[in-house]
This record gives sequence, structure tokens and C-alpha cells, in this order.
Amino acid sequence: MSTQAPPEELKTIKDYIRWGVSRFNQAGLYYGHGMSSALDEVVYLSLFALNLPHDFAETYFDSALTNAEKQAVHALLRRRIDERLPASYLTGEAWFAGLPFVVNENVLVPRSPIAELIEKHFAPWVEAESVENILDLCCGSGCIGIACATNFDWAYVDMVDISPQAIEVAAENIQRHQLDDRVSVIESDLFQNVPQRHYDIIVSNPPYVDAEDMADLPDEYLHEPELGLAAGDDGLDLVVPILQQARKYLTDQGVIIVEVGNSQHALQEAYPHVPFYWLDFEKGGSGIFLLTAEQLDEFDF
Repeated sequence: MSTQAPPEELKTIKDYIRWGVSRFNQAGLYYGHGMSSALDEVVYLSLFALNLPHDFAETYFDSALTNAEKQAVHALLRRRIDERLPASYLTGEAWFAGLPFVVNENVLVPRSPIAELIEKHFAPWVEAESVENILDLCCGSGCIGIACATNFDWAYVDMVDISPQAIEVAAENIQRHQLDDRVSVIESDLFQNVPQRHYDIIVSNPPYVDAEDMADLPDEYLHEPELGLAAGDDGLDLVVPILQQARKYLTDQGVIIVEVGNSQHALQEAYPHVPFYWLDFEKGGSGIFLLTAEQLDEFDF
């Protein structure tokens, strides 16, 4: 951790935000973990260091800081620069679908566009009232499954991950959101230990980064668990077995939604006969497909 003293000229929250943005830009930091700019991250980290809410009114940004507060803000901003850690690993918290989640370096930082689908109850592809069971495959922190449980507050959710460390984080988030009665977490290699039940929705953000992209990842991504990112030469090491096994766990009217990111092209090349429905997002994002149980019956994976 940096032991540098804060610049004496900086007095207010606004001063530290201006200084932080300038230093972040100078350092060439990368923003791909839920926030899109230096300004967003500096404001987020500064307010966290000051124990202020993330929606703290800008009218108070001219407030002068105490010496202890200056030290806290400066130290956190310097860590972001010096260690290249994603902001959420510095705070231990990330937001997804409007909900807070505990995160650490054992899980990916939540950032999937799937949040938008959940908030819309997967309309128009799903009749929300008929949903009883949901499976979140490769759950990591549990953000997708817990967001599903919050938005479908009558449904049961199973969350699955192969990593014992991720399972611990997901279990902590279940407790945080008081969902023990409707959300379960299972340590499993994909469907291996999943109970023999049928789900109305299977949703997954599995590892999908191909070898070429893994070699080119910015420093910030190298702090995330490789287990949650790397998926072989073509990025399909997990997506293919998911497609091969999913039908056994879907209801006849069920759907599966899977994020494959930049491996979209490789998947289409591997299965040119399959009419994947590639979803659009108002808030940005791509590389997420939907298939129905009927389509899984029709096409050979």
C-alpha cells in the first residue's frame, strides 16, 4: 500500500475527485468491471472511503475533509493505481441489478448484461407467473441467482459453482439478502451434482474467454480467478457441455440463457445449423443467446 501523503492543496471531496480522475487517466487504468470511466470509479471509491452512500448528493462535494478523511481517500485511490485492482475488490462490494453483493478475488466482479434481462423478468420469452424453479449455473458470487430470486419472489433458485471459494461467497450473499428459504448453493462441476428436477429457466455466465483473449487481458482482469474466465482455445470448453446436458434439466416450456461474450463467433461456427437467438440490450452488451427446450430437442449438440 502506498505511504505517500495526500497533496496539501487538496481540501474538498471535489478536489480529490478532480485529482483522482487526473491520476487515473495518467496511469492508464482499465475500466471493465461495472464502471466505465475514471470519474465513475473515483467518485465510487472516494465515497466508500468516506463512509458515504453511493448516491450522496453532489451539492456536498465542496465539503472540506478532515486530515483522517484525506488520508483514507488518498490511500484508496493510490491502491487502485498502484495495484491495478478492480474497484470492487478494494471495497469488497459490487452492485448488480440494483443489489449489493459481497465480492473478493475468489469470484468475478459482477458486470453481466443479464442483469437487464432479470429486471425485465426475461420478457417476452418467459411468462413470469409460471416460473417456479431457476438454475444459475457457474454462479460465482451468486449475483445472477440472487437477483432472480429477488425479481421472481415466489420462485426457488439453485446456484451452482465448481469453486469451493466461490460457494462460500455465494452463501454469504444468500445470507446478506435473507434468501435461505428459497435459494440453495451447490458445489458441482456443471450439472454433475445438480438435483434431478426441471427448471423453467437455466441462466449461465460461464467461463468463455478464449486463449488469445486470455493472453491479452488488461492487468485488472488478472486479479480475477482464471477459473472463472478461461475456457480453452475457442472459449467453448464449458458452453458445449452445458448445451449437451441442459435439456434434461429444463421443463418443456423452459428456456436457457447463456453468456458467451467474444466467443459468439466460435459458437456460431461450431453449430451453424442452430438458430441461436442473440439478445439485445438497451444498456449495452452482447454475446448472450437464448434457446428454448423445444430447440434443444430439435438440434443435436
